[in-house]
Amino acid sequence: MSTGSRHRAREAAFQMLYQWEVGRATPETAAADYQAIDQEGIEPLTPVTRRFAESLVAGTVADVAEIDRLIGTHAQHWRIERIAIVDRLILRLAVYELLHVPDTPPSVVIDEALELARTFSEEDAVGFVNGVLDAVYKSLP
Repeated sequence: MSTGSRHRAREAAFQMLYQWEVGRATPETAAADYQAIDQEGIEPLTPVTRRFAESLVAGTVADVAEIDRLIGTHAQHWRIERIAIVDRLILRLAVYELLHVPDTPPSVVIDEALELARTFSEEDAVGFVNGVLDAVYKSLP
């Protein structure tokens, strides 16, 4: 899968996670809803890209307790529930990938998370996301 396709999959996974968190949809429903939405001007997901996005969502949701524990440990002075939802979801997605997708270099995972923060969050979020992910990465065995 190309770098652009993986980036597109992460964007889709982030949006599916948003639907899961805010809309209280199951990961499967969030994925189906994402596919059903007509996203004008956005290239549809290929089957391979869709599977990667869905695997990121399913894994993140399945391991959310451990992921949140790691984020909470390294987000100094921030309780997980107080972190802006967009930033929290970006962090969750990236931490899942750091923990469970060893074929993606950590620097790529962090760079991709920063791109998601630039696209979907506030300017201040980029530094926050970078700091938390750097601390999480450095704590991993």
